[in-house]
Amino acid sequence: MKNKQDQSNLLIVTTPMCQEILLLLGISVFTITKNQDYTNADFAVVLSETETPENSNTQFIKLKLNTFSQIEKSIKNIAEVLKMETENVRLNKQLKNFFMKASYFQKKRNENRKIKVKVYSNFLREIVEDMGFRIVTDDNYDYLVYPDYLKNEINREINFAGERAIGLPSHKNASLNPIKRAEIRYKILEKNLCMKH
Repeated sequence: MKNKQDQSNLLIVTTPMCQEILLLLGISVFTITKNQDYTNADFAVVLSETETPENSNTQFIKLKLNTFSQIEKSIKNIAEVLKMETENVRLNKQLKNFFMKASYFQKKRNENRKIKVKVYSNFLREIVEDMGFRIVTDDNYDYLVYPDYLKNEINREINFAGERAIGLPSHKNASLNPIKRAEIRYKILEKNLCMKH
């Protein structure tokens, strides 16, 4: 991929959770850090909740990767910061497929609005909202959505909801690839919430 800015001269550091976004953009020269060592990096691509040093020469690109909308925004943000040709980004086959899926779920938002969902955890709330479902906080819900790590903690409510309780894999039990992770979660929600309603 031809870029306005040559990435081979840049030291780009990222975390395991963000590396797939760089690869999707055709950026293959970067260093993965697990211990948040951003020393001497020109750019550091990290998750939005990552604590970063205030006095640093490194330019931090913070990403949110829970929803299709967030992933799309993150892809565009990196391309903009690294001054990449947006036409080339759009023509990337994998990205094209991703944008089509994101568009598909955006089109279904209005249909989903009538379905009331009670959600446990912020990252799942963002996905449920992105799909257009109506969030409720009381027990007057059509479905209950929760992350797998809360199963024992809210077991009583899950049993009460029965088939209306939908468990989704958390970060530890899902792919490191944010797009694959999002796809799995969206498909589970679509299958269980849209198809049954």
